[in-house]
Amino acid sequence: MKKETIIQLLPYQEPFLFVEELTYISDHRSEGYYTFKSDEYFYKGHFKNNPITPGVILTEVMAQIGVVCLGIYLLKKDFSEIKNPQIALTSNEIDFFIPVKPKERVMVVSEKIYFRFNKLKCKVQLFNEKNVLVCKGEISGMFKLMNNEI
Repeated sequence: MKKETIIQLLPYQEPFLFVEELTYISDHRSEGYYTFKSDEYFYKGHFKNNPITPGVILTEVMAQIGVVCLGIYLLKKDFSEIKNPQIALTSNEIDFFIPVKPKERVMVVSEKIYFRFNKLKCKVQLFNEKNVLVCKGEISGMFKLMNNEI
């Protein structure tokens, strides 16, 4: 499955699509990028006169690149026939170290811990443009495949 196809299968769209590019994907790992635009909707109120990317958004970037993209890849046979995947975050534990400002490009590196019964758990890390660790942790998600009739 091509990396571009995986991005097209994501159940997100602007302004909540946080996958700009997938650079690597395998049965055990995914890597990708996202660049935060200066006019992202969440910067208007977080924080006054000093916008930084909210931790929940950084977690979402890690989940989309590190769990959802990898899950779609792992389920590639099923996704070729099913067009309406249902994906849910089941747990996360993230430690944050430094802020991310508008216009920064971040890289996510994800390693599969396990994938069974359509539940995927990954170790995820997010780095800034200077390759400095911004945050890291573990994220789990469930995949439910539904046909187009439902």
